Amino acid sequence: MTVTVNTVSHEGFRHSIKIDDYEVFTDVPKAIGGEGSAPSPHDYFDAALGACKALTLKLYAQKKDIPLTGVTVEVKHDASEEQQGKYALHVKLTLKGVLTDQQREELHKVADKCPVHKLMTTADVTIETHLSEGAFSQ
Repeated sequence: MTVTVNTVSHEGFRHSIKIDDYEVFTDVPKAIGGEGSAPSPHDYFDAALGACKALTLKLYAQKKDIPLTGVTVEVKHDASEEQQGKYALHVKLTLKGVLTDQQREELHKVADKCPVHKLMTTADVTIETHLSEGAFSQ
């Protein structure tokens, strides 16, 4: 799978993001010169965590026959110390369905084991950026 990001217009900051057959968009907030027309990259980072937790819980509940009928995951971030290497995510889980306290606690623990949570908190991520040899255009 390849993610491809392309500038939509020369004037603004809006970009298309293609992931296989899917297309979404990103922009920066109006406060920093964008149109605010789409989520920012930070928003997608936060959303990846929320989506992973929700999907992980649904899959786990299905596998364990836990009567979970739905999940709401709210993710808020505190980027006030991002320049110092700290980015805090606060997650609120709402579990839907007739669940026992034991099932709720089990699902709470499972949520923190989703692959994106693990990636964000334990992986040693390396990034190599290479300049394309492709054509130049104005």
